[in-house]
Amino acid sequence: MNVLNEKPLDSSRSLQLLSEISGEEPLSQRELSRRLGIAVGLVNSYLKNLVAKGFVRVKNFPSNRYAYLLTPQGIAEKSRLAYQHLNYFTSLYTVARQDYLDLFRRLEDSGVHEVAFCGVDEVAEVAYLSLQETGLNLVAVMDDIKKGEKFFGIPIVSVADGVLLERALLVITSLKRRDELTQLLCDLGVATGRVYGAGGQ
Repeated sequence: MNVLNEKPLDSSRSLQLLSEISGEEPLSQRELSRRLGIAVGLVNSYLKNLVAKGFVRVKNFPSNRYAYLLTPQGIAEKSRLAYQHLNYFTSLYTVARQDYLDLFRRLEDSGVHEVAFCGVDEVAEVAYLSLQETGLNLVAVMDDIKKGEKFFGIPIVSVADGVLLERALLVITSLKRRDELTQLLCDLGVATGRVYGAGGQ
């Protein structure tokens, strides 16, 4: 499961920045901050790092404005990072798909008929695909952030409501918020024996 534990956040931010900078329009740090959804100070830190590595150069404009341009090395780095991320997410999909399938088959073999998902992101979609290869039924989907939306036609409820409504085994189906959701379920008094995640209980 080591692929699922990797967090390529820094290289992901660098790839996002390089991709934004590679466009035609000159972008300020404030605009880059808005597009990437991160603080201006963090954008500044990433840009300094990229400039120091020779991937980005700064161009001065009148009125103390700056534009950021990719160097030839920056273009090559953007391609390398894009390829690296494609490999990462392909590996993530493959590992998560097999791990959830193994989990669901074990549960099915032990006499379980129904499960509920806790956490909705791209990993939950992978888990859902694996679930389709078994005879298990998905009876509830819970996520405080996505409550009110639907997941493959199933209404998403809050975690607290889902725990009260359903007695099915709970499967953590968010990679990014796995620890947070596990703690939340514990705080809500859910027995640890009722909570599962890919790769084991």
